Amino acid sequence: MAKYTRGTVKAFSPFDARADAEALRKAMKGMGTDEETILKILTSRNNSQRQEIASAFKTLFGRDLVDDLKSELTGKFETLMVSLMRPAYIFDAHALKHAIKGAGTNEKVLTEILASRTPEELRNIKQVYLQEYEANLEDKITGETSGHFQRLLVVLLQANRDPDGRVDEGLVEQDAQVLFRAGELKWGTDEEKFITILGTRSVSHLRRVFDKYMTISGFQIEETIDRETSGDLEKLLLAVVKCIRSVPAYFAETLYYSMKFSDSLKTSPLHCLLKSTEILVTRWLC
Repeated sequence: MAKYTRGTVKAFSPFDARADAEALRKAMKGMGTDEETILKILTSRNNSQRQEIASAFKTLFGRDLVDDLKSELTGKFETLMVSLMRPAYIFDAHALKHAIKGAGTNEKVLTEILASRTPEELRNIKQVYLQEYEANLEDKITGETSGHFQRLLVVLLQANRDPDGRVDEGLVEQDAQVLFRAGELKWGTDEEKFITILGTRSVSHLRRVFDKYMTISGFQIEETIDRETSGDLEKLLLAVVKCIRSVPAYFAETLYYSMKFSDSLKTSPLHCLLKSTEILVTRWLC
């Protein structure tokens, strides 16, 4: 089983924030922009190192690195580089803000962020959102969503998933039976049972529940969700299950289908990736 983890970019060594700042300034100074240098530096440093580079950039040149990136770059490449410069929680809060801003709601962003973050990360995101935008994230999301999709988002936002510990096999059996009766054995679907169990039980517990569910029903839990639910709720439930199994695998699958979709439309993988999912970038490059 893959370990529940985050980005794969480690601290660059030997690291010299001043040297990187100077290289970035040179890449953006004068006529033309050396995009290759910008890409090489910002994607090979972790997020804390990028913040050091931004500080060194301002100290050396009296300029804001993010402002310069916005001035010198365009399109999806600009979006990617500017996104990399945001600390992880600020990035998530910003993505959520824009997902529920204006006409329409980007349910895909809500799903990817809220399904994949740990309780601690969700608490930090809510705090940053309140500080940055002087608004309650839960209130904003409930104002823009509805139904069982909204209810599961609210459950996840509580960040009260049980902590990992000793797994109670009796409760594993009970939860698997409840999910079986709520789905495969019921005319219609008791969505609330899925929401409560998948939104509150610990990661290690749910992994055992999924195994037990397969034994009881003969189906993977994903197959039942696919048959018994639809729309945004289905996508959110599937995202939660996949993230319980392995967060990196969930994002790897999202990345794969984003670029497979780009091949079918003859568009660039980067363009399609950033268009179809706005938050993948920080999962590996943080």
